[in-house]
Amino acid sequence: MQLKIMPKKKHFSAGRVPLILFLCQMIRALDVPLDSKLLGDLVQPPTITQQSPKDYIIDPRENIVIQCEAKGKPPPSFSWTRNGTHFDIDKDPLVTMKPGSGTLVINIMSEGKAETYEGVYQCTARNERGAAISNNIVVRPSRSPLWTKERLEPITLRNGQSLVLPCRPPIGLPPAIIFWMDNSFQRLPQSERVSQGLNGDLYFSNVLPEDTREDYICYARFNHTQTIQQKQPISLKVISVDELNDTIAANLNDTEFYGAKPSKERPPTFLTPEGNESLKEELRGNVLSLECIAEGLPTPIIYWIKEDGTLPVNRTFYQNFKKTLQITQVSEADSGNYQCIAKNTLGAVHHTISVTVKAAPYWISAPQNLVLSPGENGTLICRANGNPKPRIGWLTNGVPVEIAPDDPSRKIDGDTIIFSNVQERSSAVYQCNASNEYGYLLANAFVNVLAEPPRILTSANILYQVIANRPALLDCAFFGSPLPTIEWFKGTKGSALHEDIYVLHDNGTLEIPVAQKDSTGTYTCVARNKLGMAKNEVHLEIKDPTRIIKQPEYAVVQRGSKVSFECKVKHDNTLIPTIMWLKDNGELPNDERFSVDKDHLVVTDVSDDDGGVYTCAANTTLDSVSASAVLRVVAPTPTPAPVYDVPNPPFDLELTNQLDKSVQLTWTPGDDNNSPITKFIIEYEDAMHEAGIWHHQAEVSGTQTTAQLTLSPYVNYSFRVMAENSIGRSVPSEASEQYLTKAAEPDQNPMTVEGLGTEPDNLVITWKPLNGFESNGPGLQYKVSWRQKDGDDEWTSVVVANVSKYIVSGTPTFVPYLIKVQALNDVGFAPEPAEVMGHSGEDLPMVAPGNVRVNVVNSTLAEVHWDPVPLKSVRGHLQGYRIYYWKAQSSSKRNRRHIEKKILTFQGNKTHGMLPGLQPYSHYVLNVRVVNGKGEGPASTDRGFHTPEGVPSAPSSLKIVNPTLDSLTLEWDPPSHPNGVLTEYTLRYQPINSTHELGPLVDLKIPANKTRWTLNHLNFSTRYKFYFYAQTSVGSGSQITEEAITTVDEAMASRQVDIATQGWFIGLMCAVALLILILLIVCFIRRNKGGKYPVKEKEDAHADPEIQPMKEDDGTFGEYSDAEDHKPLKKGSRTPSDRTVKKEDSDDSLVDYGEGVNGQFNEDGSFIGQYSGKKEKEPAEGNESSEAPSPVNAMNSFV
Repeated sequence: MQLKIMPKKKHFSAGRVPLILFLCQMIRALDVPLDSKLLGDLVQPPTITQQSPKDYIIDPRENIVIQCEAKGKPPPSFSWTRNGTHFDIDKDPLVTMKPGSGTLVINIMSEGKAETYEGVYQCTARNERGAAISNNIVVRPSRSPLWTKERLEPITLRNGQSLVLPCRPPIGLPPAIIFWMDNSFQRLPQSERVSQGLNGDLYFSNVLPEDTREDYICYARFNHTQTIQQKQPISLKVISVDELNDTIAANLNDTEFYGAKPSKERPPTFLTPEGNESLKEELRGNVLSLECIAEGLPTPIIYWIKEDGTLPVNRTFYQNFKKTLQITQVSEADSGNYQCIAKNTLGAVHHTISVTVKAAPYWISAPQNLVLSPGENGTLICRANGNPKPRIGWLTNGVPVEIAPDDPSRKIDGDTIIFSNVQERSSAVYQCNASNEYGYLLANAFVNVLAEPPRILTSANILYQVIANRPALLDCAFFGSPLPTIEWFKGTKGSALHEDIYVLHDNGTLEIPVAQKDSTGTYTCVARNKLGMAKNEVHLEIKDPTRIIKQPEYAVVQRGSKVSFECKVKHDNTLIPTIMWLKDNGELPNDERFSVDKDHLVVTDVSDDDGGVYTCAANTTLDSVSASAVLRVVAPTPTPAPVYDVPNPPFDLELTNQLDKSVQLTWTPGDDNNSPITKFIIEYEDAMHEAGIWHHQAEVSGTQTTAQLTLSPYVNYSFRVMAENSIGRSVPSEASEQYLTKAAEPDQNPMTVEGLGTEPDNLVITWKPLNGFESNGPGLQYKVSWRQKDGDDEWTSVVVANVSKYIVSGTPTFVPYLIKVQALNDVGFAPEPAEVMGHSGEDLPMVAPGNVRVNVVNSTLAEVHWDPVPLKSVRGHLQGYRIYYWKAQSSSKRNRRHIEKKILTFQGNKTHGMLPGLQPYSHYVLNVRVVNGKGEGPASTDRGFHTPEGVPSAPSSLKIVNPTLDSLTLEWDPPSHPNGVLTEYTLRYQPINSTHELGPLVDLKIPANKTRWTLNHLNFSTRYKFYFYAQTSVGSGSQITEEAITTVDEAMASRQVDIATQGWFIGLMCAVALLILILLIVCFIRRNKGGKYPVKEKEDAHADPEIQPMKEDDGTFGEYSDAEDHKPLKKGSRTPSDRTVKKEDSDDSLVDYGEGVNGQFNEDGSFIGQYSGKKEKEPAEGNESSEAPSPVNAMNSFV
């Protein structure tokens, strides 16, 4: 896969000439190519290539090696200073310098001490073109001192108290690593309660009895010398409450015993740091470590916040059970107040740490080497930042410029050295030193003045062979001073190749992005500068790609049978492919059952082990292709009925042939579960833009196990495959490895581009942004362009970030614009976008419609006409015309009042409209206004018109009052909408007889000024129906109806007899009452004699307990008997709690047989009620009896 590098095209104005010169110098700021032929005769100032670190801690048990390597032509010589003075290595027999190098070796293993050679060393590499210097190398031997002897007293604490075990290790170089262990060299367990601080001390928020031990040991490990130092063991004993009471019991009285609680619970307090506030200073780029350790009971929990911001998500880490907050790669933005909060159930405590981030110097732009030709100009720029701001100092050949020899071509301006009209004597090595109180930076950069004609370093007549439709890269490495220009030509008489279909790289390489057959030929590279010209020829041949035109196919065979895979390859005639068969990506088994001929792989006597993936791979010297198929071996004998199911998911996904815009995906099918796989579905995930969302990519036949997938630029692809058979679709396979395609320019522009102003003087351009998948690369932006449609203005363009709107201000009102929105990213621009027309903002219309005319069609409809306004005066999109109209007063002048204005809008450029729903006989006023997207224009002159009379509405009310034997009086209210001048009322009425038949209709005209009318000579006691309506000169209105009855004659009423006062009726009622009384007496007598009713006999004939009579005292029927019946109590009877038998009811009652008061008699007086129990239940205690009502009461219940 070839790397395509597209140079960005830049456009510069005349005002940017210095920047152009600066860029030209930067192009020249390159090292001389390391070509053996070139280095043989080109001089070059020294360059330091390797040196020891600034802070160089050495092992005192080994020889000291201080590195200093440099290159240059001629080879540089080396010298050293120590502590600012010359270090004469010839005078010290223990010090030697490596041949051809500046590296010092100090032999202290034979004799001498490392401390003797402590100091600050600096190396200088010098040749005839200048001198380069190294950093100041501070050499110090490592130290691992022993702990001072000390006597540590045992510590005894009560359960629950806090404790700090100090470590206080000796000061070593570099500082030691601290950890706590026991005598068995086992690390002591730590938790939220027990933890080690940054200073090495061991903190206990509260102690427990299990903390008791005699071997708390602090260890210090000095990595440089690989030694470990040990502190004296510390003994700790934690006394529980019971032990403490036992001790007290032996010495004190009972009143001094401790309670059951081990120690009083308490809110948190900080063990470290002390107080409420503290300060912390850290250097940029280091790890900021903040620590808070608290004591308390229960054990406190630590929380962290930043008071004036949020903690950085990806750089914040917690250590030591959240007691230590660490922020990596700290910067000035991390300065501020950090608060740690210790909290338990009894309270919380806060501590604020004020963090200040300082910075040692760091490069913004380090000086770069310059290769110039005589007479040219150039600059060295040294820019650094830090906190505080670093000081910039310049040296030349290791000497401060202030005391260095003058150079007329050199001018120093702060952090920049400007060279003009340089000569060979201007060659030198310059050092930039940026320093503040926290450190320094030192950079060497040489100025090498050379006058060299162009040289082409690439070998002549190289033959390049490239597969068709792939990129071709033709090399032309070159050197020259001044920097040569490069041109490429094709053929002997061809013209220079340009960047329309070719890419010319800065290093001289010619790229043909898509090589075709006609790209074959001889190409010439020509390098020119003012000192001469050089050229070189190379040759390019384009070959046909190798393709597999017949791929092996998925096969299912029975055990013991034969299978054949076919693989036909087509290739370029000049290339000889090699065909190789693989099984499961390995060699074929060494078995005579496997045979390979020209296009086939044959496997005989197939066994279960032969199943797998078989791959045909065709390779040439320029390309390779492969295709795979799965062999599935099944048993030949009949098997039980197969179980059909969806396939198992594919597996072993692999990405091959990874190109810029394509990749080959291969997989192994899962079991088809007795239903052949019909197709494979391939999906992809873009982890960069839409992680977790899978999209459809492609579908291939169920016999394929590979697919060539087309890709989009700048997408982090993962693929998965699903198999489908006649039963359904498998679950997805595991995701493949990720493949990030290279960025490219966008291939499409935003959609839905619109231009619409929101204010009279602006144009708001909006578009639908591209999504991350469509961006094709980082740095997605939009180039927004606009110009007036009808003008000759040039396009105005602006590049905006990944937004969806841009507002152009200061535009004329409602002017058509042509708009373009083009996508671009860090690679390049999308294709030229289509132009879209929009308009700047609208303003209110300026002119009112004229010549407004009204044509009254009828009493409720009018037609309005007007002349349209000039389109230029609309100042926006014409939406239509709007008519405001209102009723001013009635023509009769009885109702002078304004009503609410009504509005009708007519869309488009209409010049007339209808006003419906008008009120007749009214005076209306209207005006017309033009409407655009901004609003309404001024109103036209008010135009009045009258509507003619219409028919009135129904009278508001109609009432009939004062009815007499032969007259009725009607009262009414006039119509609420007379719609004209009332001329009269019409009253129509007719009688209604007892069968609701209507009689003859009578018409009566009543003057319009009446609101009351009396009708005489009507029939007495007769219902009349009235129809009443008003009239104008136009016609009759809606009617209102009403009904009324004349009163009854008194003489006639006296002849009507009340039946309830007639004697015959009274006698009949008395006879009926007498019969009922006789019947009740007979029933009463029969019961007293012990006789049984038919109902009783019917009950005796049924043994069903559900219909047995219930005792009255518990809500159940009892057996009927007279008062002298001394039979034993039934099983369902109850005995009162006072052991007295309840008195039996002897009085018979109709209520006991009927539905209580709801019993009924037939017309002949016979009783028809059904027998039923009493509805009222006895009291629960059963101490009182309830007697049946007497026959008299029963009789009264029916009256």
